[in-house]
Amino acid sequence: MLMSSQHNNNHKENNNCVRHHASVSRNRREKLNNHKSVNLWFTGLSGSGKSTLAHAVEEELHKRGCRTYVFDGDNVRYGLCSDLSFSVEDRSENIRRIAEMVKLFLDGGIIALTAFISPLANDRKKVRDLLGEGNYLEIYCRCPLEVCEERDVKGLYKKARAGEIKNYTGISSPYDEPIDADLVLDTGGGQSLEECVEIVVQMLEEKGVLTK
Repeated sequence: MLMSSQHNNNHKENNNCVRHHASVSRNRREKLNNHKSVNLWFTGLSGSGKSTLAHAVEEELHKRGCRTYVFDGDNVRYGLCSDLSFSVEDRSENIRRIAEMVKLFLDGGIIALTAFISPLANDRKKVRDLLGEGNYLEIYCRCPLEVCEERDVKGLYKKARAGEIKNYTGISSPYDEPIDADLVLDTGGGQSLEECVEIVVQMLEEKGVLTK
C-alpha cells in the first residue's frame, strides 16, 4: 500500500513549515496539573488485557486528579488510521502516527496511555527514540497465546485459525516479545487486574511522574 510510505516521506520533506514555540510550555502545564506527562505504552498479544489494564490505570489516575487519555488500537483505526491495512508496512505507519500524536499530548502535560499490539520490536524502538528517554515507558502484558485464544473476546483468533483473517499477530504474523520493557506484567492469570494497576501506579511514583 503506497499511501503509507508517501505519508512517511512527505512529513520529512515539507520545508514550508516553521515550528512555533508556544509561551505556555510543557513544564508550565505539568506544574498546573501537579504531575509530569509520560507515555505508558501497553504492548502484548490480542486478548492479553492491554486495553482493560490501560483503562483501569486511567481510572485510578483520574481519581487522583491526573490529566489522562487512552489511545486504544481499535478506536484509532476508526479515524486517524482508517486508511491503513494490517500489512507490515501499514502497521508500522499506524504506530508512527500514534507516536507523533502522543508526542503532542506529552507536550500538553498529559499522561498518554497507549494500548496497541505493536508486534515489531523495531517499531517500538522508533517510538521510544521519537519520544525520548524518560517519556516512554513500555509495559509488556505477558499472556500465553493459548490463554489469549481461550479468551478470544472478539472471535478474531477463531477467524484467523480458519484462514479468514490474514496477517493476524500470533497466528500468521509474528510478535517480537519485548526484551527491554520497563515493566512486565503477568496478565495471563498470575496477577490480578488490581495488582497490575497498583504496580503501574507504583512505577509512576518511583519515576517521579506522580507525587507519593
